[in-house]
Amino acid sequence: MSIEKNKGISFFEKYLTIWVMLCMTAGIMIGKFLPSIPAVLERFQYAGQNLPIAVLIWVMIYPMMMKIDFQSIKNVGKHPSGILISSGSSWLIKPFLMFGLATLFFKVIFQAFIPADLAQDFVTGAVLLGTAPCTAMVFVWSNLTKGDPAHTLVQVSINDLLILVLFVPLVQLLLGVNGVHIPWDTLVFSIILFVVVPLVGGVFTRFLMIQKKGEQYFNEKFVPQFDRITTLGLLLTLIIIFSFQGDIILEQPLYVLLIAVPLILQNVISANFTYLLCRWTKQPHNIAAPASLIAASDFFELSVAVAIALFGPDSPVVLACTVGVLTEVPVMLLLVRFIDKTRHWFPVPAAETVRRQV
Repeated sequence: MSIEKNKGISFFEKYLTIWVMLCMTAGIMIGKFLPSIPAVLERFQYAGQNLPIAVLIWVMIYPMMMKIDFQSIKNVGKHPSGILISSGSSWLIKPFLMFGLATLFFKVIFQAFIPADLAQDFVTGAVLLGTAPCTAMVFVWSNLTKGDPAHTLVQVSINDLLILVLFVPLVQLLLGVNGVHIPWDTLVFSIILFVVVPLVGGVFTRFLMIQKKGEQYFNEKFVPQFDRITTLGLLLTLIIIFSFQGDIILEQPLYVLLIAVPLILQNVISANFTYLLCRWTKQPHNIAAPASLIAASDFFELSVAVAIALFGPDSPVVLACTVGVLTEVPVMLLLVRFIDKTRHWFPVPAAETVRRQV
């Protein structure tokens, strides 16, 4: 798949934080003044899943899975160091960093403001959020920094495969340290439901459409049709979630700000660590940029889905995951700006040097 013609961040994506805040307000108001609506929605349960939210999460995840081209993995040898750095940061460092920061802030620094049982729920949500790297918005961040589209695609494809085998054991390991035991079958079922099923559907759709219409039509006409549908699915999901979360937010609005602190720090530290490691290993800037942004971002759609499946839509665990949606876009845009401003830290490729001289 080629993403060279990605036009960058859309209007909805650029102001996603504002839409999230509006949806948060709408959801809270619905929960407070129209409590019968969340009460009815909560009744639609099957196998531990809230069906309206599950459908909306599929609407979000399925289009992004169509963008994945696993044939690109054969190009992994072109920039092996960049792939190793990005994968290592995403899976060997970031989950443990998130766990450490969440534990430090929620259980130690903020202990005067957050009860112990609630702090444990917030740590659990942060772990679910930080254990899987983003697979969708990364294409946008990479494009904004003029990152290598081939490297970005390879890394995202690899991460989608790694999620299948690493997400469950890492979540079990990190939450087990705090005595939070989650049934394996529930976690595995969530991965099958919200990763495997949409991934298989996306790959199958991609194959059929390219066979029928060609790759250019698929990338430039077919996939963009789903962009607004994906955003709409996200916003409707947030309204439903916050209609369940309204009581705790109205009683303790400070919680949202406190939750945001370790989540933002994780984004910033992960990005800068990977970025500087790429600089130290002399990676070109168009590899360092997407590698660091991939390491920093979170697969919040998956974390929200798993949190709802495990703890229910009104759980503080879900609130912690949802705050990640609120903070990620503005933080990632700031990181994009920083990465663009520090392009001179990296050597100019020979081909670019020739173009400048000409």
